[in-house]
Amino acid sequence: MSNEKKATFGAGCFWCVEAVFQRVEGVKSVVSGYSGGRKDEASYRIVSTGETNHAEVVQITYDPEVISYDDLLYIFWRTHDPTTLNRQGADVGPQYRSVVFYHDDFQRERAEHYKKKLDESGVFDDPIVTEVSALDAFYEAEDYHQNYFERNPDQGYCQMVIRPKLDKFKSLFEDKLRDEYRPE
Repeated sequence: MSNEKKATFGAGCFWCVEAVFQRVEGVKSVVSGYSGGRKDEASYRIVSTGETNHAEVVQITYDPEVISYDDLLYIFWRTHDPTTLNRQGADVGPQYRSVVFYHDDFQRERAEHYKKKLDESGVFDDPIVTEVSALDAFYEAEDYHQNYFERNPDQGYCQMVIRPKLDKFKSLFEDKLRDEYRPE
């Protein structure tokens, strides 16, 4: 019987976050979607207006015997800029905010602990603005958003924005890479 758990993170465009976590050993699946908004539904059309307060997120299903929640948090903090409010690179608006949506008290405590520890460490020049909120609902994004980088590796956004994030991830977390993504 499987001991799978879920984690939900927002760190800008979900295409970038999805591509990073798909490469992590112990991650079973990564689904792009929306969380944190004021409506009981979400779609790219309404979320992209920035008016619903949903964030683009990924919901990760992982095996905690292979990868810990703390390791997932560490990857999350290091693969985006948690100091920019409602922005990652050229993507601007509340839908691109840095956010940890926790599933239980353990995840809340770990996210708040690491946020405080990182802020106090001075690793970042500016204060961390990452939101830590309870997961209320997760709305799966449209099919064309799923597995985006894998299906569109030569697309301009993938080459200019996602590829550099993946290169950074690989250099920082080679020990966490799935075998098929390890350098030969």
